[in-house]
Amino acid sequence: MSRSIGLSPELVDYVRGANRSEHPALARCRAETDAMGDVSRMQISPEQGAFLQMCARLVSARTAVEVGVFTGYSALATMLAMHDMHGDAARLIGCDISEDYTGKARGYWDEAGVSEQIELRIGDARETLAELIATRAGAVDMVFIDADKTGYDAYYEAALELVRPGGLILFDNVLWGGDVVDAAHVAEDPDTAALVALAAKLRADARVDIAFTALGDGILMALKR
Repeated sequence: MSRSIGLSPELVDYVRGANRSEHPALARCRAETDAMGDVSRMQISPEQGAFLQMCARLVSARTAVEVGVFTGYSALATMLAMHDMHGDAARLIGCDISEDYTGKARGYWDEAGVSEQIELRIGDARETLAELIATRAGAVDMVFIDADKTGYDAYYEAALELVRPGGLILFDNVLWGGDVVDAAHVAEDPDTAALVALAAKLRADARVDIAFTALGDGILMALKR
């Protein structure tokens, strides 16, 4: 599980304790995923989950798309906030390539009573997003992108077509453990280079307003104009 860069364990505990308690299904998802070993770093932290919930509330999200579901923590956090606002009308579409990890996610969604409101699409997200654009262009309120970093630019362009004006797009891991300021990593690693290029692109992109935050491993926010 990720945690904010530069915060001591004591400060991390303080931040998490200051937030409201997680839904029991979220807490179980976090604990069981954390026990999976190194791969658990792909799961967002509880404070990032609280942040996603607040973002969903700020844009009154009824329909959301997630690229990169893993074991389902972020999708569940977002859906719980949307369900609280919009009840059974809330919908989330999750895009992922792994049946194994997302199979675990379904159990947590079932436990929280929202699995019927989350549609999971397994396959190449570029293809899935293209299919969604054909039917939902301009109708999505929020998109969370936490997948392969070299795909972020393509996912961004697709998300811009999906979200309405005032819709929110969020990217996780944009600090990449601090590697984005290491010139050697930028030169040698395609993931790091892709994240640096994305940040520069969004900074100059007149289609959106942005905020680059240091929460967790960095969350880049883009609000469609």
